[in-house]
Amino acid sequence: MTGRLHQTARIRERGILVGADQPGSPIPVRESLAELGRLAATAGLATVGEIVQVVKRPSPATFIGAGKVEEVKALVAAQDANVVLFDDPLAPAQQRNLEKAIGVKIVDRSALILDIFAMRARSTEGKLQVELAQLQYLMPRLTRAWTHLSRQAGGGVGTRGPGETQLEVDRRRVRERIAHLRRRLEDVERTRNVQREERGALPTPTVALVGYTNAGKSTLMNALTKAGVLVEDKLFATLDPTVRRLRLPDGQTVLLADTVGFIHKLPHQLVEAFKSTLEQVRSADLLVHVVDASHPGWAEQRVVTERVLGEIGAGEVPVVFAFNKCDVQGLGAPPTGAPPDAVCLSARAGEGLPALLRSIEERVSSGLARVRRTMPADRGDLLALLRRTGRILEEYYRDGEVTVTALVPPRVAGQLDHALRVGRG
Repeated sequence: MTGRLHQTARIRERGILVGADQPGSPIPVRESLAELGRLAATAGLATVGEIVQVVKRPSPATFIGAGKVEEVKALVAAQDANVVLFDDPLAPAQQRNLEKAIGVKIVDRSALILDIFAMRARSTEGKLQVELAQLQYLMPRLTRAWTHLSRQAGGGVGTRGPGETQLEVDRRRVRERIAHLRRRLEDVERTRNVQREERGALPTPTVALVGYTNAGKSTLMNALTKAGVLVEDKLFATLDPTVRRLRLPDGQTVLLADTVGFIHKLPHQLVEAFKSTLEQVRSADLLVHVVDASHPGWAEQRVVTERVLGEIGAGEVPVVFAFNKCDVQGLGAPPTGAPPDAVCLSARAGEGLPALLRSIEERVSSGLARVRRTMPADRGDLLALLRRTGRILEEYYRDGEVTVTALVPPRVAGQLDHALRVGRG
């Protein structure tokens, strides 16, 4: 199918959203369904109806109750829908039973997010990661030569990528492909680790932008570094990480990394597949948690982001909170309930950026002393000491001497002064 025909087929898709009101969910079901509708729109699907059911314990057969299944079936017929989107992950058996009972394609939130990632991935690594996640999702759903997928004529939401190109392959071939993708990603990860070690040899702190999808991380990245990262008012507009140098007001340089946004009910296959990319978050010296201050559910989105950070092993990394889009609500300060040291800003308008830079500077320089010393240019041992234990901000060579400005632990400043006194004596 050509790209134009494929796009036309996707636009024609009409979906019914189904949400489960379950106890303990960090985001209210109506808000979660609204987000599912935005995900559907990002994937090119028109939402034509929605249904919510209070679910204390999901049905093993169909997730929702038998009566609600009939209600969904009736709404599908009334709205001429051809896909039903469930806001929760479905077991393979539940998906098959629902397709049989309702008679249209059933897609859960996990498959929809994977579909969007497949559409958004641009780098080779991103495409490998998405394909691996899709195949891991599809593997338990391979039954009877994929007949449940062969009914999905014309492609569409939840079927982009491997689901369209490998309908005839068997489990063995899929396992081989998964193993091949893992090997390639291991090679990419080794290269990334070498690059990280090389950066580690130079004491330049890494600051990672994290947050809920569409919070404005890429806009902030562009505002701070002129990185030219794609900015769209769509979920998951940016998948591939971008790293740029950022000079702070005191003169020191940090590496600023833009990362993929998190979301409620993020598929575990994606977390696993993107582990090398997420390593950028785990190994960062500081996280800037970007929060959409204009969103009524910002507090819940913050909880979701912090939960994912904990899952990937980044829960103990120091954090600066940046409440973005404050101009939308006319806020002069972060909203009630925000951390006391949070920064209120508008990345789009460029407001509040100096305060954020000062906050970043204070955190990455915490515990370090700023020193400025002049020494003989041949004292490479002292320069090596500064590079090994701290961060050199400036070096000026003149008349056989070098003037160095650096951030170092206080004890190193004492060692430096002692060495210079001994050298003069």
